[in-house]
Amino acid sequence: MKAIVGVKRVIDYAQRIRVKADKTGVETVGVKMSMNPFDEIAVEEALRLKEKGHVKEVVAVTMGPQQNQQILLNAMAMGADRGIHVLTDAPLEPIHVAKLFKKIAETEKPDLFILGKQAIDDDSNQTGQMLAGLLNWPQATNISKVEVEGGKLKITREIDGGLQNLESSLPAVLTADLRLNEPRFATLPNIMKAKKKPTDKKTPEELGVDVNPRIQTIKVDEPPVRQAGKKVETVEELLEGLKKLGVI
Repeated sequence: MKAIVGVKRVIDYAQRIRVKADKTGVETVGVKMSMNPFDEIAVEEALRLKEKGHVKEVVAVTMGPQQNQQILLNAMAMGADRGIHVLTDAPLEPIHVAKLFKKIAETEKPDLFILGKQAIDDDSNQTGQMLAGLLNWPQATNISKVEVEGGKLKITREIDGGLQNLESSLPAVLTADLRLNEPRFATLPNIMKAKKKPTDKKTPEELGVDVNPRIQTIKVDEPPVRQAGKKVETVEELLEGLKKLGVI
């Protein structure tokens, strides 16, 4: 099997998010960037399937500006065999990414897409579902376990009521949840080797995908500051306070 994994460059999860002074978006200048954590999990799972002999090649794909090359190198340092970089400075929406993945699938002929269930910058949780729809492939989202048996996928996914067990044929689209695995660290020798791995560069125009924005951001504001709580001594005082706030 050939597996394609998507890797996105986002603001590092440990950074404090700041809104630009002109309210047009989030400040990224001088801010530490890293691979989307759910995408790291997706890469790790593809590598584990390769180590078990189910996958022969893992291809990492990133989409965005030149700076995304570092994220692609990180994925290859973890163990991905090669990379594809769709170069664009345009802000990509989930539908754009799904269409670009579909075009890549037409030439790469993968058996499996493993994506993060969502990116931590927009929390859209849409790309995997859209891609499966465009490809007309079976999908399993928010997966916490996957095994290959008899040419089929045995999948466990997390739902509100507990765990759901699924069986899927191939090819398929999977999106990784937090508890699927613990991603490995890239070692220094592997980081050096990653620089020699092949990377194919493409553009949306070459792939025939229109990435003009469908959504216009009017204004971005920080969330309101949370007010301090108040301690009460009795249940009666609590109820009285809730009534004053109009909660009950």
